[in-house]
Amino acid sequence: MKFSKIVCAGVLLLTGGAAAQDGGKAIQKTAISLGTATPGGGFPLYGNAFAEIMNAADPTLSIEPRNTNGSNENIPLLEGGQLDIALVAGEPSYEALMGIGRPATKLKILTAIYSSPGMFVVRADSPYKTIHDLVGKRVAFGARGSGLPILSRYVLDGLGLKQDDDFQSIYLDSAREGPEMVLDGQVAALWGAGIGWPGFTAMATSPGGARFIALDTQEIARVRAKYPFLKPLTVPAGSYSNQTAPIDSVGSWSFILTREGLSDDVAYRLARTLHATEAAFCKKLAQACETTAANTVAAAPNPALIHPGVLKYFREIGMVK
Repeated sequence: MKFSKIVCAGVLLLTGGAAAQDGGKAIQKTAISLGTATPGGGFPLYGNAFAEIMNAADPTLSIEPRNTNGSNENIPLLEGGQLDIALVAGEPSYEALMGIGRPATKLKILTAIYSSPGMFVVRADSPYKTIHDLVGKRVAFGARGSGLPILSRYVLDGLGLKQDDDFQSIYLDSAREGPEMVLDGQVAALWGAGIGWPGFTAMATSPGGARFIALDTQEIARVRAKYPFLKPLTVPAGSYSNQTAPIDSVGSWSFILTREGLSDDVAYRLARTLHATEAAFCKKLAQACETTAANTVAAAPNPALIHPGVLKYFREIGMVK
């Protein structure tokens, strides 16, 4: 059954919801569909943890994660009202919110989730040391519908390279395929982003180990000169097994976006619950330590792009005026 058919039956339950029992009393639950991405990637990992933490903290919420093809599918699903909220990578979020290559979307930001410094990973015994060493090689750039190939396209273009001309580009049906392809020699490298990204974790903990290839100082400056919306970001030492030094790169912040019609009341409740449970969320998932109200305000391209219900909560806690 296609995803679009699955979501239609239960997605827009915000005005009704489902009833649950609490001490003999019926609780009216607000059902919220959350789009993530293909199994094996960072978004399902984050989305499942988000739903678990939020549902436990607020018994009136019933957040249901759903696997999708990733950011490039989540945006039209949100715009079509087939999802209530969804995880979207920084580059497709930026393009949609700012109207780059398309009309500006009316979707809004619920929260920034985590920063995504982009880099390649190779086997530890690989001869490749730099990005230019990978030119002409088979490289897996992530799942087809995810935001990862968009980030890599910007980074490589900033270095004067074309993703589909200068590399033998491979796009995956599922994010979990990537590490296996590197380990068995089908591809020379895998592109990914972020701290705690499952593909990097799988590579780093493999029997032979792994090595990361990112940008040097001059390459970072060159990319940012052409694409200043990409931020200098660092993967701290110890983020992955046997990673003894910090890794500098560029990237952006991924977001949870909301559909246009999500009510101010629901967005307010989501923001209040989320930021009241920041410590518990951080304890459950390392990546979630970056999911803070302060980071949302700092990462939004414009405060007006944050959902009005979220802004109401931010004003109450003194995060914005």
